[in-house]
Amino acid sequence: MAQLLGDAAVGKALAQLTGWIGDQEVIVRTVELPSFPAAIVAVVDVAKFAEEIDHHPDIDIRWRSVTFRLTTHSAGGVTESDVTLATRIDEIVTRILDQES
Repeated sequence: MAQLLGDAAVGKALAQLTGWIGDQEVIVRTVELPSFPAAIVAVVDVAKFAEEIDHHPDIDIRWRSVTFRLTTHSAGGVTESDVTLATRIDEIVTRILDQES
């Protein structure tokens, strides 16, 4: 089973990520993309990576706004897998925003 991160480790991870909030139970980021198609591209790219690492986020999409919620359900909270996925989400979102500007 994956090792849960403590408060300090979650805080350190959040400080290194862009726009994420949370605690030991879940980390969350909402991003505003330039268009609905750009939001869909972000979701598809995140889905592809999530499949590769077999770790899947909860995703809510509302027009151009996408919310990613990360937790390791089997462990009951945030693990290193969530931080890895959050880091990739940041990279994907940054790439899309840079392409659209």
